Amino acid sequence: MNLLAFKLIVTPLLLLAASMAVRRWGEAIGGLVVALPLTSGPISLFLTLEHGSAFAAQATAGSLVATAAQAAFCLVYCRLAVQGWPVALAGACATFSIVAGLLQHIALPETGLFLVAILAAMLALSVIPNTTAKTDRLDAPWWDLPTRMALIAGLVVSVTLTAPYVGPQASGVLASFPFMGIILAVFSHRMIGHAAAQQVLRGMVAGLLAFAAFFYVLGLTLTRFNLLIAYGGAIVCTLAIQAVSLYRMRVPATVSAESARMR
Repeated sequence: MNLLAFKLIVTPLLLLAASMAVRRWGEAIGGLVVALPLTSGPISLFLTLEHGSAFAAQATAGSLVATAAQAAFCLVYCRLAVQGWPVALAGACATFSIVAGLLQHIALPETGLFLVAILAAMLALSVIPNTTAKTDRLDAPWWDLPTRMALIAGLVVSVTLTAPYVGPQASGVLASFPFMGIILAVFSHRMIGHAAAQQVLRGMVAGLLAFAAFFYVLGLTLTRFNLLIAYGGAIVCTLAIQAVSLYRMRVPATVSAESARMR
């Protein structure tokens, strides 16, 4: 299988898995799954294969910048959600651009960017409402999943093609723009309501801790070890943190359900 075919198949399938997770386990868990580097991780690998480990390692700084910007995106979208998805999306995208631009201008070292990303995610998680109310579910139209997969495939190809022209850090920012989160949140917002979109984005923010760890580990290991060790180590750290986040999300829900039954 050549690299182009790999790009066109793997990432859309990861989006399909995330979309099915939303339908199976709900918006919050779907958001947590979307926060995994399902798009930016494969793009990082493609950048490594096409432009070398040093280029991809520099791109991890852009991904850490984008992690903090994603937290700001989720926070603003949730605050504006009651005004409708177009207003919320426009405000959130503008916020992402401003935060990413400021952090790139400041040019912090990678460890500093990692700490900023973690603090931004924790702040957003403390502010975004934890909505536990049940929401009605609607069947998606037949074209929904194919359209999502086509958009993500186009993103992966576009970022990897433009990478030599925009540079490694800008490539990392573009690769980490929350396209998957936008697709899931806007669809939930339009079809179910703003509370469902908030659940998606709260789950996504909870997963940004693992997202930041993935790229921080990559930044430390890509130029020091082979690809298997670098990406394998990053994936192990990501899954371990994500498992803790999932446990912390599920335990309060279980406690609430037990309390409701006792009443």
